[in-house]
Amino acid sequence: MNKLLATLIAGFFAAGAFAQATPATPATPAKPATPAVAATPAVPAQADAKAEVKAETKAAKGDKKAQKKASQDVKKDAKAEVKAETAKVEKKAAEAK
Repeated sequence: MNKLLATLIAGFFAAGAFAQATPATPATPAKPATPAVAATPAVPAQADAKAEVKAETKAAKGDKKAQKKASQDVKKDAKAEVKAETAKVEKKAAEAK
């Protein structure tokens, strides 16, 4: 009895494997790829966001330029002060002789 049961179970497994290996219907041909959808034009909200980012970038660039100019002005003032101090020291040294 055990041998008969084992043979039936093995037969069912074999039949299941055979059914999976041989398809009952022919294979379906591969579907062609769908063409890519063209990019949708920017929605007004997106356009507004882009314009806002552009304006912020422009303002940041303007701020950088202003900071650079201020930095250069400070350097020029410092150089002028050093020159003036040097002139005073030289004048005192010339008077002392």
